[in-house]
Amino acid sequence: MARVCACGEYFQVNDEGELCLNPGTMGLRDMITYTEPGTNAFERGDFPWLARVRARVQAAGGGSAGAVAEAGESIWRAGGAGGGYSESLLDVSLIGAIETVVVGEGGEGGIGNNPGLAGGSSSFGGLVIANGGGGGSTSMASGTNIITATGVTGPPGGTGQIAIGGGASEGAVRLADRTGICGAGGDAHLGHGGVSRPNQGAGTVGRGFGGGAGGSASFDRNAYNGGVGSGGIVVLELYG
Repeated sequence: MARVCACGEYFQVNDEGELCLNPGTMGLRDMITYTEPGTNAFERGDFPWLARVRARVQAAGGGSAGAVAEAGESIWRAGGAGGGYSESLLDVSLIGAIETVVVGEGGEGGIGNNPGLAGGSSSFGGLVIANGGGGGSTSMASGTNIITATGVTGPPGGTGQIAIGGGASEGAVRLADRTGICGAGGDAHLGHGGVSRPNQGAGTVGRGFGGGAGGSASFDRNAYNGGVGSGGIVVLELYG
């Protein structure tokens, strides 16, 4: 009669006499990606084989300010900050029956001479949290003199075994009535900031996930909106 031997570290025989893999030895079995801004529910019971979850959480980037200069003058805006990133490998015993998954929305660009809005934070329950990037400011007034505008400080690290703050945005410089440069948006772990511009126009959008928006610029009463920060993402790697 044929006989099969199995390693007890990886296999067990259940009450029905079936040979089964031991929980926690199956490796990566599934991956869920959330990219739509808003709130979702992760139900642990949908995955009865679940042993561990690696939660990768990227917050959204901030928008940049809008700009409307006076006649014969210019305004140059700094960018918005990049969103933070957090990550943890969690044993199933730490995960509730239902965990709330939040994906941060990219910060809107300012309209007129109004600041950009901050990007939304992203999270996996209260276990893994990443902070959204700040919006670009309106610190530079219309004019023709040489002046600088400071970029936005990146958000601090959130909650997780790995917690990285988002990247600060670049500042802006005005050299004369039509000469200057806008600031690029702050980078994120999973995205890049919108690019800077050397001429008038709307702010540039963040790229990937969590990038801050690049700054806008205005000459001679032309109105340009700020750019929009890129949204966040939550990735759940499910291990059996």
